[in-house]
Amino acid sequence: MKCSPRPGSLSWRLATIAVVVAAMAGCATIREGRGGPGQKLDPWENWNRKVYGFNEDLDNYVLKPVSTAYVEVVPQPVRRGVTNFFNNFADAWSAINNMLQGKFALGFEDATRVGANTLFGLLGILDVATEMGLEHHYEDFGQTLGHYGVGAGAYMVLPLLGPSTVRDTAALPVDRLASPPALFDGTGAQVGFTLLQIINTRAGLLGASRVIDDISLDKYTFIRDAYLQRRRSLVFDGNEPETPQPPDDAASAPEGAPAGKDAPAAAATPAPPASAAPPSTPASASK
Repeated sequence: MKCSPRPGSLSWRLATIAVVVAAMAGCATIREGRGGPGQKLDPWENWNRKVYGFNEDLDNYVLKPVSTAYVEVVPQPVRRGVTNFFNNFADAWSAINNMLQGKFALGFEDATRVGANTLFGLLGILDVATEMGLEHHYEDFGQTLGHYGVGAGAYMVLPLLGPSTVRDTAALPVDRLASPPALFDGTGAQVGFTLLQIINTRAGLLGASRVIDDISLDKYTFIRDAYLQRRRSLVFDGNEPETPQPPDDAASAPEGAPAGKDAPAAAATPAPPASAAPPSTPASASK
């Protein structure tokens, strides 16, 4: 078992490439601000919908049936323990990302959670930290990049993984280094932990997927908008800045003038001769 990626290894190279790609991907959106106006969030919608359709078929025919059987066979306390085990690794990665973002108090609290659950909770199977009043503060590398101004980039739908953005996709290899499968050299152990994590996560979303099926007319749009809003909220810790609205040209234009166009300048009226008496002004014109 290994504890960290070795310099020069494939994981190390992936992590380095991910940082560079994320920085390049965010350059365009940095100029407009985080989620600023004018940013087209879903320029690849046609392709994304195809990938979304593939994911839906994969879920309907494979993941959902397997997850349903998993719920029926595996007792709830065992499933809760599996969730806690993976969450313990997420807390450790959150502690690092909170520290990277300068949120030292939250990072220390996450680190305390990891210590308590690892020592007293059977390597994280039991969540004793929550009973102690220590809350989760989930952070990932995509949020860390967003914290330092890297724009989200275009919305993407990844095969099997689902909703993402260019920034979050570039951060995935780095986030993966903090997951249990990455800590094992053996392919069998990596595949086993990955499948367990996918099935256990999908099992926890069975109820939510039924709600979306019932209330959403266009699931793709619903999931996309919910994902983008949630990720923006997470990057700004729930304190998103107000997005400046473009000026309403139609409201400021004179009546009868085309919207968005400047009103033509009024024709200059020649001044009357000094000796001439001023003409009478109609009442309608003086108002």
